[in-house]
Amino acid sequence: MIGVLAHGGHDPDVALVGWLPGLLLACVLVMSYLVAVGRFTRRTLRAWPAARTAAFASGSALIALGIAPPVHALAAADPRGHVLQHLLLGMYAPVALVLAAPMTPLLAALPARAARGVTSVLRSRPARVLTHPVTAGLVTVAGMYALYFTPLYAASVHDPVVGSALHLHVLMTGCVLAWSVAGPDPAPARPGLRLRIGVLVGVAGAHAYLAKTLYARAATWPTVAGHDREEIRQAAQLMYYGGDGAELLLAIALFTVRRARRGGHSSQPKSLESRSMTKPSRPVRMPTGRKPTAA
Repeated sequence: MIGVLAHGGHDPDVALVGWLPGLLLACVLVMSYLVAVGRFTRRTLRAWPAARTAAFASGSALIALGIAPPVHALAAADPRGHVLQHLLLGMYAPVALVLAAPMTPLLAALPARAARGVTSVLRSRPARVLTHPVTAGLVTVAGMYALYFTPLYAASVHDPVVGSALHLHVLMTGCVLAWSVAGPDPAPARPGLRLRIGVLVGVAGAHAYLAKTLYARAATWPTVAGHDREEIRQAAQLMYYGGDGAELLLAIALFTVRRARRGGHSSQPKSLESRSMTKPSRPVRMPTGRKPTAA
C-alpha cells in the first residue's frame, strides 16, 4: 500500500485517492481505541484520561502523515524525505501511541477468558524476551545500521514491497522500544529504571553516531549514490536533531510515568491484567464450637 502511494503522479484525483489509505487507517485505529475505552469505562466505572485519547489520536495522525503521498514521494526521491518519514513512523508516532496506554483498555474490553489468554501470552518467556528493553534496543539499532550500511536503502526506495515492509518494521520496533522503556501500561517483570535509562542512552548514542557517520561520508556513501552531497548532509542533520527530539520526549515520558507511580498519583486505572492473573480469595470460615448438651 505504501509503495503504491509513491507512484501517484501529479494527477490531483490520483493524489487525493492516495490520501485515503492513511486516513482510513487512522480512523480505524482511533475508533477501535474509543470503543475499547468505552467498554473500559462501562466495566470499571472509571473515567479514562483525555490526554491519553489525545495521544493515541496524535500517534494515528502521525502514521497517516508518514504514509501520505507528499511525504512518501519525497522519501523516494530525496534522502531528507526518507529520514523525515522514518522519524514520523519509527520514533514520534510510537511515543504518542505508547503514551496512550492502549493495552489497558484493550484488556478491559475483552471478555475475561480472552483477556487471560492475552496476559498469558504477554507473560510467556518468548514475549518477555522480545519486549525486553535490551532486545528492543538491539533490534532498533541493528535495523538502522542495516538500512544504511547495506543495499537495503536502495531496495526500499525502488521496491514497493521492501519499502512497505521496512516502514512496518520501524513502526513496530519503535512501538516495542517505547513501550519497554516508558510505557504506562502495566508489564510483567518490567526492568528497573537504571537499565531502561541505559538502553535509552545507548540507542540515542547509536542513532547520533549513525547520523554523524552519514554526514562525514556523504560524498562516498555507497547506498545513497546519486543523491546530492548537500542533501545527504542535511538528511544526516535531520536524523541527528530529529532523533534527539524524539528521544528527549521518550526520556520525559519515562520519568513522568515513574514519578506518577511512585507518588501514587498515576491516572493508570487498575488493569484487567492484574485482576485476571490474581486468584480469587476464598471466604474464611470461622470455627464453630458445639453447643453444650443438657445433662
